[in-house]
Amino acid sequence: MTKMTTAELRGYQQICGKDGAMMAIACDQRGGMRTLLASDPAQQAKITNDMLGDTKSDITRYLASQASCVLLDPLCAVPRVVDEGVLNRDTALLIGLDASGFDVSPAGYRLSRLAPGIDARRVRELGGTGGKIMVYLRADRPEANEHNVAILQQCIADFGQEDLLLVVEFLTYQVEGESLEDYTAKIPWLVEEGTRISLECGAKVLKLPYPGTPEACARITSMAGEVPWAVLSAGVNHATFLGQVEIAMKNGASGVIAGRSLWKDCISLDRDIQRERLKTIAVSRLRELQAVIGNYRQKAA
Repeated sequence: MTKMTTAELRGYQQICGKDGAMMAIACDQRGGMRTLLASDPAQQAKITNDMLGDTKSDITRYLASQASCVLLDPLCAVPRVVDEGVLNRDTALLIGLDASGFDVSPAGYRLSRLAPGIDARRVRELGGTGGKIMVYLRADRPEANEHNVAILQQCIADFGQEDLLLVVEFLTYQVEGESLEDYTAKIPWLVEEGTRISLECGAKVLKLPYPGTPEACARITSMAGEVPWAVLSAGVNHATFLGQVEIAMKNGASGVIAGRSLWKDCISLDRDIQRERLKTIAVSRLRELQAVIGNYRQKAA
């Protein structure tokens, strides 16, 4: 496994809470956030990047200020949250490198994209504690991964040269012609093998989909060794995510990088409503999540 350098370890410590666990609020979504703010495609098209920036600023101010880290995109949110004094001085900042959406290969595979002009040096210039890269992987289809693995290797090498923390995330997906039942049955294996691919590329911190079972979590922890991994929420409801986090932490996870499960029904084009929901509903959920994480960190200690 590839160990963190001193500089990377310092960045990792900053994205963790006082208990040493990752607790980052993810709100680097763009297209997905538009669909939550408006159900009508015509209305979604009217939601500008500045309007998304308003929502991300509110999430940063009212929710992420209660966590150790926030994950934001460089299109709508950064450098705005820094320049306008929205970002709490004690809240670390991860900046997403991936562009919204994906291209599709002739064979129907998802091809990840990078946000233009965003590399390790630019993340540092924007005040980032580190970066985050997300790619799509289907470990059972090597031909599907060549383009995305190349992106992963490129970003890991770039951040290594800059000696800056990089969190590596991957998502699996259902391919054309595959039944939902068959895909669901493969998820634990796909997450495990996607983890293996990421580690072989040199990932030092991982953000992973919940792999589906306690046994899969334990195998990922064993495989990762000293490489810490956080579980992502993938937009499941809050109660479901709490259960997943409890299982993941019990089996070696190092925390969470979670977004939609906390705030998906709290954001609104009416900012007064949005702020009130974030301060009450979303923060309450965060406290429950922090309690689950803290419980297992204490047991581990």
